[in-house]
Amino acid sequence: MSSVLPTIYADFNNADKPGRVRLNTTGTQQDLTRLQLTLTEGLQIRLSDDELSTIGHVQYDSVEGWVAVIDWSRL
Repeated sequence: MSSVLPTIYADFNNADKPGRVRLNTTGTQQDLTRLQLTLTEGLQIRLSDDELSTIGHVQYDSVEGWVAVIDWSRL
């Protein structure tokens, strides 16, 4: 049985210097509320902006807040 990853909105242009996508946009917050999803360290999620999509895992950064580490070559 395969589990479906939760899909949340991500603005791929909203990345920090190490290339992690910040999860602080209004669209992201709306999806988290809609899915009743709480971000946790290591959570695997699908990120999408309705054109592009990829899988990432969540990290907490003391400066940036919640971010997603993605493989940019798979975007």
